[in-house]
Amino acid sequence: MRPLFHAVLCFLLAGTALAASKPHVITLGKWTSVKWFSGPDESKAVDLKVRALYVDGRMKEFTFGPPHEVTDRLFVVRRVFRVNDSLPQETAGNPRWSWQPDGWLLVDRASGHVSQASLPEFDPEYSSAIWYRDYAAYCGVSDDGKRLSAVVAQLGRRKPVLKKPLGEVSGEGIAASDCSAPTWQRQPARVTFVTKQDQKVTYSVRGHGVEVVSDNDEEEGTE
Repeated sequence: MRPLFHAVLCFLLAGTALAASKPHVITLGKWTSVKWFSGPDESKAVDLKVRALYVDGRMKEFTFGPPHEVTDRLFVVRRVFRVNDSLPQETAGNPRWSWQPDGWLLVDRASGHVSQASLPEFDPEYSSAIWYRDYAAYCGVSDDGKRLSAVVAQLGRRKPVLKKPLGEVSGEGIAASDCSAPTWQRQPARVTFVTKQDQKVTYSVRGHGVEVVSDNDEEEGTE
């Protein structure tokens, strides 16, 4: 019986090893156009193209926009989800689904794991993250919606490597001119934000920290 027991054990261990090493298949489905009603009163209809994220043939999330390749193993992509917009008196009928944008997903091709990327003060409606390597630069919005900040977040860190005030939000709400998209450059890694007064502020990103770049230093960077 002992030889038979060892043979069965070896077979089970070999099967477990093969199952553990099986590669995962990550795919994005076909584009579908939906309506997203944005703005303070949700009166502005925006056409949004979404597609499903599949892991091993199983749908995990809905996404929109292009993905950003962080490494040959990891990539990030914006998440979008459907929320039931039915009123209490309408619950007897079919659910009324409304599309809403969300934050960013971190996808691991090797493990097949999909998780939410931590981007402090990222507002799904107003913030636009510009990625470089594993850094995301964007205009953050405070919890009360009254203050804007220049934010640089790094994947794997809960606290941002940069958070500097950009100004107050006007009484009419956030406008496109309040928060223009930041720009990156490499060698050395630098990111530039534009304030509401059209003033450019450039930061040098080094590991987990940043420092302000002077006008003389800014000329040395490579686009």
